[in-house]
Amino acid sequence: MFHVKPSDIPAPPPAAARIFGENLGKAVAYHASLATAGAERGFMGPREVPRLWERHILNCAVIGEVMPEGAAVTDVGSGAGLPGIPLALARPDLRITLVEPLLKRSVYLGEVVRELSLSNVRVVRGRAEDKALRAEVGRAEVVTSRAVAPLGKLCTWSMPLVAHKGAMIAMKGASVHEELERDADAIRASGGGAGEVMRVGADHLAEPTTVVRIPKMR
Repeated sequence: MFHVKPSDIPAPPPAAARIFGENLGKAVAYHASLATAGAERGFMGPREVPRLWERHILNCAVIGEVMPEGAAVTDVGSGAGLPGIPLALARPDLRITLVEPLLKRSVYLGEVVRELSLSNVRVVRGRAEDKALRAEVGRAEVVTSRAVAPLGKLCTWSMPLVAHKGAMIAMKGASVHEELERDADAIRASGGGAGEVMRVGADHLAEPTTVVRIPKMR
């Protein structure tokens, strides 16, 4: 089992205070949880712990820049809470549902939500492609995800959870343009429109986050 001593946990970078505002303390507590309990339970690899702020927490939090005020958001395949938890802390006006199929991860998410008193977050265990899960969760203005699946498959899972005139906003890497071209037929078949690639967090991060926004057309 991998252990991290509290003394090894770095202080938050200056950008964290700007992004999280009055929720900075909760963001620090979430970081500590990922670095200790998250690492010990296998949700975070040892190499990721020193770079949790930049590569995991802050780059997830800034995707709220392209989400409407007061929106309902569903985070598909939330894992250890990324991007949903940082997003909830940076944008407390959002109403966020964390969807996670694995028991040990959904249990952890429930613990984090309780410990941080996140009244704008709920956890639902299940797979996005299951009809029962879709009925329980309902439809949201935004469905988001991070490193879950190739874009075509991700659309087939996410679009049924997107409300009319809503959008899927997924965190993606440098290959997103290739994915948009390769999976164009699957995106259209799932009801998605033309994808728009955006870079967010430029005012706070040395390396902005890349997201793709795909509107729901039907």
